[in-house]
Amino acid sequence: MPPRPLYDIEQFDYDKPLYTIDDIRKINPQRHEMEQLTAVVYVDREGDGLVGYKDVTDKEFWCTGHMPGFPLMPGVILCECAAQLAGFYARKFDLLGGEYLGFGGMEDVRFRKSVFPNSRLVLAVQTTKIRKGKRVEFDFQGFVDGGMVFNGSMIGVPINRGTPL
Repeated sequence: MPPRPLYDIEQFDYDKPLYTIDDIRKINPQRHEMEQLTAVVYVDREGDGLVGYKDVTDKEFWCTGHMPGFPLMPGVILCECAAQLAGFYARKFDLLGGEYLGFGGMEDVRFRKSVFPNSRLVLAVQTTKIRKGKRVEFDFQGFVDGGMVFNGSMIGVPINRGTPL
């Protein structure tokens, strides 16, 4: 049984995002085929979370190879979408410092339904623990057409150029 949703994703206006792709680019460093976040529609500063989305198109770099004739969004890309939303929050509100937010680990990741091109992947992320300057932990969930398609938890760590993990 899926966990309780972090946020009521039906309540947000997806046609009027708080942060567009251009705003996201001012915070997140990913570009070109690695941009996996389209917009942010809600920020919860009290609960340390947010809701955003990725419009999954038939032009995604993985469509022709995963799987030929049956374009199934890879689980690692789903996780990257959630990580980019979490990274946006951590960097926008300076939870850790550092030039970048890197993956420190993931736990309890469950893929519940397949995601295909021409769908909107709604993402919810909520901070569960912060160790200033060391790490931040998040719970994450993804939804398509109101149904949960994946969830888990992740750790983000601050990264600076020239400094190994």
